[in-house]
Amino acid sequence: MIKVGVFGARGRMGSEVVKAVEQAEDTVLAGIADTAEERSAVLGAEVVVDFTHPDAVMDNLRWLAENGIHAVVGTSGFDEARLAEVREILAAHPGVKVLIAPNFGIAAVLMMNFAAKAAPYFESVEIVELHHPNKADAPSGTAYRTAELVAQARADAGSAPMPDATTSEIDGARGADVDGVRVHALRITGLIAHQEVVFGTHGETLKIRHDSMNRESFMPGVLLGVRRVAELPEQLTVGLEPLLGLD
Repeated sequence: MIKVGVFGARGRMGSEVVKAVEQAEDTVLAGIADTAEERSAVLGAEVVVDFTHPDAVMDNLRWLAENGIHAVVGTSGFDEARLAEVREILAAHPGVKVLIAPNFGIAAVLMMNFAAKAAPYFESVEIVELHHPNKADAPSGTAYRTAELVAQARADAGSAPMPDATTSEIDGARGADVDGVRVHALRITGLIAHQEVVFGTHGETLKIRHDSMNRESFMPGVLLGVRRVAELPEQLTVGLEPLLGLD
């Protein structure tokens, strides 16, 4: 049995993780916490799943590393600077592994993979992500990661810069710029997590869309991370792709 702790256990995603851990045959709930003051409740866990807040996650990771506990992280807000900081933390604790996944939905990971494969074949590509209005970060970690993968695929293929004749705009009208890929964030009551990657070239378009209807849809990916994080070859792994044979 894998002993699992959960940070952010009383939140929307964290509460689903607690249920998934309790229901799985090979995991046992070792403790839960929602604040830094409660973290000692997970001591004894082999792995802690973190679904907290971008403002709290880095301190959580330091604490987990210091206590020799692996981490599976679904909290958003990880750019290259933050990932470099995580690597620095882990360097001081060689036995600790961290998996950070922008999205734990298996279909969402496939969507990102398909988008990267399609990107070099189209002149234009933009990303629209749609989430509930209680989401703290924009764009979502999934959209940010998708943009990075699309940009890298285009760079590797030697694709030309995407056409855009905009010379006058209200600030933000063209969305965020992530490595040259435009990303638009919608926050709409009634939605959970959705993303559409829109490709275009002369005479045809392609849309790749992923929709999460409920938070339970992310749990197979979370449990996959819990089961595999300790055996990952690198101290820091970003994305579920290596666990699915897609990397």
